[in-house]
Amino acid sequence: MNDNSAKLAVLIDADNAQASIVDGLLAEVAKYGTAHVKRAYGDWTGTSLRGWKDQLLAQSIQPIQQFSYTTGKNATDAAMIIDAMDLLYTGRFDGFCIVSSDSDFTRLASRIRESGLTVYGFGERKTPKPFVAACDKFIYTENLSEPEDVPAPPPSPVSASAQLRGDTSLMNLIRSAVEAASGDDGWAPLAAVGHIITKQRSDFDPRSYGYPKLGGLVTAIGLFDIDRRDSGDGKPAIIWIRDKRRPGKKAAE
Repeated sequence: MNDNSAKLAVLIDADNAQASIVDGLLAEVAKYGTAHVKRAYGDWTGTSLRGWKDQLLAQSIQPIQQFSYTTGKNATDAAMIIDAMDLLYTGRFDGFCIVSSDSDFTRLASRIRESGLTVYGFGERKTPKPFVAACDKFIYTENLSEPEDVPAPPPSPVSASAQLRGDTSLMNLIRSAVEAASGDDGWAPLAAVGHIITKQRSDFDPRSYGYPKLGGLVTAIGLFDIDRRDSGDGKPAIIWIRDKRRPGKKAAE
């Protein structure tokens, strides 16, 4: 689902996420729908979540108090899971955003998807793969943070292209998606390619490779033909791509 009218519930494990990601997090959530519920879970009586308190007020996020009853046991996870199931049963939502790097939410994500809703996961790169795979789409929070220091100069186009081409996993992923989305002539709509890639690998994100959009990443690789076609009626042009290794077939006469 990628519908800005979708009703989303955003549940944040504040014990496991950094307050500094909130602005980028909510901007990312807005791409997929409207956050009708925004809750952050943790023990707000302590000092460890001090950085979150200003963000709660500024972003209208509801804090949910969960005392740490026993050392080594994460009561916050249990509270989030119980609330998520309560919200799921209301039938008012189209999807959930689960913000945590904790594998304990793997089964929750799977259960929500079993009910036909979309699950967006947000966590650090250290997030265990089972939780990442359990989500329809997983966004690494490192891609949402603004760099504190002045960024290093970008690599030259030649070196960037060579590095991307050398990533066998990336190349196989894109090429297989282009093949799956293409017609007899080998051309595939870029949007369809991106949709297939996300279904195959929920944590795929062009920003992980230094490009804000899939089109920029594909262009930088340099192994795909790119064609912008006018869709008419004043609508934006549709981008089509084709693997240069596969020449287009002639249309049947």
